[in-house]
Amino acid sequence: MPPPHTSLLDRWLPPDSRHGLLRRGAIVWGVAVFIGLLKWVQKPQGLDTAMVYSFAISTSIWFCTDVMRIAGRRWLRTNGPHYWSLSPRMVLFMAGGCLLGYVAGTAAGDVYSRQSTLGLLVQSPSSFWGVVLFSLGISLAFLAYFYQREKGLALERQATEARLKLLETQLEPHMLFNTLANLRVLIETDPPRAVAMLDRLGDYLRATLRGSRTEAAAGTHSLADEFARLNDYLELMAVRMGPRLRHTLHAPDKLLTHPVPPLLLQPLVENAIRHGLEPRVEGGQITVHAGQDGPHLLIEVTDTGVGMEPTAMPTAEGGFGLAQVRERVASLGSGSSAGQVQVLSQPGQGTTV
Repeated sequence: MPPPHTSLLDRWLPPDSRHGLLRRGAIVWGVAVFIGLLKWVQKPQGLDTAMVYSFAISTSIWFCTDVMRIAGRRWLRTNGPHYWSLSPRMVLFMAGGCLLGYVAGTAAGDVYSRQSTLGLLVQSPSSFWGVVLFSLGISLAFLAYFYQREKGLALERQATEARLKLLETQLEPHMLFNTLANLRVLIETDPPRAVAMLDRLGDYLRATLRGSRTEAAAGTHSLADEFARLNDYLELMAVRMGPRLRHTLHAPDKLLTHPVPPLLLQPLVENAIRHGLEPRVEGGQITVHAGQDGPHLLIEVTDTGVGMEPTAMPTAEGGFGLAQVRERVASLGSGSSAGQVQVLSQPGQGTTV
């Protein structure tokens, strides 16, 4: 049973289904205009009557097959976010939905036009069945198209998630090897700091393992989680660098729940420390700031390190950490919705990603 606080809308149409549902409905209504115009040209009836029949039948079939398919997901044994399956139960449901939607839409059109479509069965059976088969054929074509489209989107999402997981497994050893190399140097030069760094590393790995399990169960990772893990890493690096490393993390409260890929920012901070602050005797500041740029999430990682010459930018952009961040950001969307990574740097003035 759903929890008592769940709204009736959430019980019928879960939030993850509504965007796709409205998108498919818009496609159906767009094609209904074309069908209405076609019927108006072919038969001597008013444009308004042709449009009413087209929209009534299209909307009824869409409601009975698409909306009710999601509302009846438990009986159909389907899961989100697409709620599709190719099973006998689903085929039977869709066939019944098409027939019921056609009858209901035709009845609505008959009420408006004050005529009986069933009367056409007596006057011209071939015309009647031609209209029925034409309407049902279009409906089945729509269903086949929507099924293939949603199946393709599901496969694309699975491929993207698998790719992100692969990139994550590459990033974690990269960070660990860098840290162990730093730890080895400290063991020889400053054993007390090496012990402190080892303790911090243990805390960081425990937090990372705990966070990974939570993310695997929930399927999400918020900006707050990313900042918390990044802060653990910076505290770990601060043990090695001491007062030479200063850091600030800032994000408005309203953005802390925004989803981001795990370990998205850590490679950028690693680069800032290794290539920006470590070469500078006095070290410097790393600032990570999250904000909004219109409808987009904007995250800036800035250091006050040695910076780069413009001729060195292509080399920096091809490095392991930044290359992985570019791949992960690019995989989050397509076209105009795809994320972007920009690098700004000046010699002696630091770098911003």
